[in-house]
Amino acid sequence: MDIVMDFDSWIRAGVGGAMIGTAAALLFALNGRIAGVSGVLGTLVLDRPTGEAPWRALFLAGLVLGALLMSLLRPDLPAATLQTGWAGMIMGGLAVGFGTRMGSGCTSGHGVCGMARLSRRSILATLTFMAAGFATVFVMRHLLGGGS
Repeated sequence: MDIVMDFDSWIRAGVGGAMIGTAAALLFALNGRIAGVSGVLGTLVLDRPTGEAPWRALFLAGLVLGALLMSLLRPDLPAATLQTGWAGMIMGGLAVGFGTRMGSGCTSGHGVCGMARLSRRSILATLTFMAAGFATVFVMRHLLGGGS
């Protein structure tokens, strides 16, 4: 799969990034919370906080509803497709969940919110995420020959 970034793609990416940044800044400014998706989900499901459950559930519902709304408003955009079966999705989800608990956050918490606050821990975590991603793509594409 080749990714082609035309001008329209750059605009959509920039607008989407600005919206994510604005939403994260508003959550922090108005609620004093970091918009780390895995932390919001993990705390809601595993820790079950009574006073914080409503905003966490609404935050997650907004992610799902936002994607649904976008698919209805822009049916011309390519749909997401699974690159693996359900077993792979479950294993990947468990690995991500374990990693985000071990790393005290995910790419949204560290990469968007932590780096914006110039957190050294978040900068190091984001560099680690990116290096692991680069290494994985290199191994999968060039050493194991999977994909174009």
